[in-house]
Amino acid sequence: MSKSPQSIIEQAWENRANLSPEAVSGEIRNAVNAVLEGLNTGSIRVAERRSVGKWEVNQWVKKAVLLSFRLEDNKPMGAGGYTQFYDKVPSKFENYTAEDFANGGFRVVPPAMARRGSFIGKNAVLMPSYVNIGAYVGEGTMVDTCIIEDNCFIGARSEVVEGVVIEENAVLSMGVYIGQSTKIYDRETGEIHYGRVPAGSVVVPGSLPSACGKYSLYAAVIVKKVDAQTRAKTAINELLRD
Repeated sequence: MSKSPQSIIEQAWENRANLSPEAVSGEIRNAVNAVLEGLNTGSIRVAERRSVGKWEVNQWVKKAVLLSFRLEDNKPMGAGGYTQFYDKVPSKFENYTAEDFANGGFRVVPPAMARRGSFIGKNAVLMPSYVNIGAYVGEGTMVDTCIIEDNCFIGARSEVVEGVVIEENAVLSMGVYIGQSTKIYDRETGEIHYGRVPAGSVVVPGSLPSACGKYSLYAAVIVKKVDAQTRAKTAINELLRD
């Protein structure tokens, strides 16, 4: 009776210190490749949703991904003639034809990158981004990059996500989190922005009262505006002081 890929992976994991591209059985290599192909097509998931808010990691699948790095040497990889990479994991689209892309039903906008072992659902749009091995991009998703314009300062532990635009000469203090749904409140005008920080804004973390007034919700607060000349002459620490 043949062993399942899961049992082969689990056993190989216990012996992983002794595995290398030159020292691996065909059985282990085939099991790992089968998992990567399943991840590539979406038939296998590293993590699965069991109920609302409950996700379970398939540890044996995770182990297969980690084992795959032990089974390959780094090698040069082409990228459409404009550059080269040196890695163990090839691009998901390495051998794709126009027909393959059409059947996949998704768009890949240059220079977006997806590794073999990731899944891209139909009607997804990969804006310039990176999809790692084991990732699952669901149907209709847009993986959109953020834009940080010139001469901006992003403080430590700040996060800018979901395609938000930080316009030129803006300053984000430490610990500012901004996504598409984050309220960006201009305390001088009372205006609330979404998805963009206006040029020259100095932004700190803050909060705004809820509609019912019973609690406060996180917001990014524009405490002042500076022009390029002031920005060039003034230290960041001075701009963040009020």
